[in-house]
Amino acid sequence: MPIYEYSCRACGKRFQYLILKKEDEGGLRCPDCGSRDLKKLISRAVFHVSEQDRLSSYDPNAPKEDEFYKDTRNIGLHAKKRAQQMGMDLGSSFESKLDRLRTDPGRVFDETE
Repeated sequence: MPIYEYSCRACGKRFQYLILKKEDEGGLRCPDCGSRDLKKLISRAVFHVSEQDRLSSYDPNAPKEDEFYKDTRNIGLHAKKRAQQMGMDLGSSFESKLDRLRTDPGRVFDETE
């Protein structure tokens, strides 16, 4: 099932929509302004990047897009990068908690460990 990206020509909002049937496309509206004046975008290809590669290419000083903060794989990336730069090993306990946090970020407030 393809997920298409659109840009609203009225307000500039970019959004994605899952198209199950061709007819679904006819009723699309911008989620922000409700306009039907939409442009279908060509999406970027997605490929798997290992945690080590993401850590190597992570620049803590570079500006981040909203998508960076929405990706739970980026939780803890800054801490891991700083520890790597300082030659510290955060240990398996950190990795375990990080895995739980990435899986269900909302549970961070439920746990007292």
